[in-house]
Amino acid sequence: AAYEAALTEWTRERVPLDWAATQNNLGTALQSLGERESGTAKLEQAVAAYQAALTEWTRERVPLDWAMTQNNLGTALATLGERESGTARLEQAVAAFEAALTERTRERVPLDWAMTQMNLGNALSSLGQRESGTLRLEQAVAAYAAALTERTRERVPLDWAMTQNNLGTALATLGERESGTAKLEQAVAAFQAALTERTRERVPLDWAMSTGNQGEALSLLAERTGDLAMAEAALAQIRIAGQVMRDGGHDPFADYYAGQVPLAEARVAALRP
Repeated sequence: AAYEAALTEWTRERVPLDWAATQNNLGTALQSLGERESGTAKLEQAVAAYQAALTEWTRERVPLDWAMTQNNLGTALATLGERESGTARLEQAVAAFEAALTERTRERVPLDWAMTQMNLGNALSSLGQRESGTLRLEQAVAAYAAALTERTRERVPLDWAMTQNNLGTALATLGERESGTAKLEQAVAAFQAALTERTRERVPLDWAMSTGNQGEALSLLAERTGDLAMAEAALAQIRIAGQVMRDGGHDPFADYYAGQVPLAEARVAALRP
């Protein structure tokens, strides 16, 4: 409401750059609302606000503001894409992030570059999970690896850990689609790295996510290698992840891990003599 009030006087005709800045800020508020609400109306409004901002915050006039808005637009589109079927919104998100990276370069703004690389990785990973083949997932892995060159453990430990977790997820999906164990082993290592900073004491729900994700990768790895002890440990990880999510009030993730338990149990049973 405050941003909309501002726009009644900060008009495009009178102060175009202030109008664009306010449109961007309005988009950010609408996006935050949209992430907390079901449906897509607020997210659609956020997309419209970012697109309005870009009519004055052009690449030629204010390149880094333009890039920031492209990044924000990509994030809203990616969230819409997660809630909708098909891949159109996710494709648009990838295009927005790639546009942002033309100005958000590693040399100029390394942490913003790394953030956008991670966002690009997330959109590519979501696309890869919906599409057959492995190209998008390979591109996601490359984007996460790029992000980690600046999102280091020393500089931004929790952002580093989140990126390691997301890298692990893309690698695990690749590992499911490919024969052998190399990608699954890399996924397990990425989740293990994430857990060095995502501790249960510091961020219990993030710890549970990385623990559960690693458990899923370990369960499949155990099936492929015939390792009963690994399969049993993986099952225990998935169970505790679901319980911590449940205790923390995050029922969607708790339900997800609960749904993974029977598969992990079946793998244990199949490996027992």
